[in-house]
Amino acid sequence: MNKMRSEAVRDEIEALIAAGKLPPGKHLDETELAERFGVSRTPVREALNQLANAGLVEIRPRRGAVVAEVGPHTLVEMFEVMAELEGMCGRLAARRISKAQEEALVAAERACEEVRSCGDPDLYSERNDVFHGIIYAASQNAFLVEQAWILRRRLRPYRRLQLRIRDRIPNSLNEHAAIVAAIRAGEADKANQLLREHVMIQGKRFSDLIASLPLLHSLED
Repeated sequence: MNKMRSEAVRDEIEALIAAGKLPPGKHLDETELAERFGVSRTPVREALNQLANAGLVEIRPRRGAVVAEVGPHTLVEMFEVMAELEGMCGRLAARRISKAQEEALVAAERACEEVRSCGDPDLYSERNDVFHGIIYAASQNAFLVEQAWILRRRLRPYRRLQLRIRDRIPNSLNEHAAIVAAIRAGEADKANQLLREHVMIQGKRFSDLIASLPLLHSLED
C-alpha cells in the first residue's frame, strides 16, 4: 500500500514540476506535501527519493529536497543528447511506423495546430508531448523510448519556457509539419535531421532561453 501511495505521490509531484507549479529550486517540504496529498510523510519521502533518482529532485544536506536546477552549460549538454535521441526516434519511426501510428501522428499534429490561434503555451506543451510520444513509440525500440521520456521529463520545465518565447509556437508547428511529411514519406535521414534541429538549442534560441530562465519562478502562480 505504501508503495502504491508513494508512486501516486511521485506522479503528482512530477506533474506539478512539469506544469511549472513547482519551479526549479523550489523547496519541497515533506510535511506540506503530506498534507497536500492526504498521506503520511513516509510515502512522500519515498516519492522524493524516486524523483531524485530520476534527476527531477535534488536532496541537499540541511535543506532537504528541492526541485532540480540545471545550469546553462548542463542545459546545453542535455538538449544536445535530447536532440540525438529525438533524431534517432525519427529515423527509426520513418522506417517502422505502423499505419495506426501514422494516423495518430497526423491527428496529434492537427491537435497541436489547433493551438496556433490561441497561443496557449501550456496547452501546446501537453499536445506537443503527445506528438513526440507517438514518434518515440513508432521507433519500435522500447529502450530508446524509455530513455527519451526520462530526459524529456527532466527538460520539461525548460521546454515549456521555450514555448513562451516569441514566435516559438508557430515555428514549432511549421517544424512539426515537415517532420510528419518526412516520416510518412519514409525519409529516415531527413526525419532524423529535422527532429535534431527541432530540439537543439543554439545561437539565438539558446540566448533567448537563457534570458527567459528567471521567468521559471514567476510562472509558479
